[in-house]
Amino acid sequence: MTNYVALLRAINVGGTGKLPMTDLKALCEALGFKTVRTYIASGNVVFESDQDENAVKQALERALADYAGKPMGAMVRTGAEMAAVLEANPFAHCPPSKTVAIFMDTAPPADLLSGVSGQATEEIAAGRREVYVHYPDGMARTKLKIKAAAAGTARNINTIAKLAAWAAVPDRR
Repeated sequence: MTNYVALLRAINVGGTGKLPMTDLKALCEALGFKTVRTYIASGNVVFESDQDENAVKQALERALADYAGKPMGAMVRTGAEMAAVLEANPFAHCPPSKTVAIFMDTAPPADLLSGVSGQATEEIAAGRREVYVHYPDGMARTKLKIKAAAAGTARNINTIAKLAAWAAVPDRR
């Protein structure tokens, strides 16, 4: 069994994509995922599966589309990959609540910064399949847009740390 973290896109944000975490847990269990746990009401779920990452992603997205009646994206990482995302954070010296990783399906393009607009004090760095952003002034009023990461989903470093810890040690209740 492999430990996975799935990060759902646009869930329970701004009144769109409502998905109670109890429903998400039940949906994952119905797919055969084991030791399923959700974390905060923004579409984070940790579980075990004997399927590979691509099969997990496809099954989860298909079930989410059936549930919601529209496509819902999910970024999937193994527990080891989630720990590596945390370890690779180029802004580890910055407050974790003001630093995010935007998870994507593919590697950021080499010309990542050419597709950026509205940048003020924000710092941006490419990861393996993530884009890291430090918002020194917070995210509330940012005008930053990163074209290459538009289809991704962001989580702050505090959330990433919690999910990595959960995925490292599955809940055996």
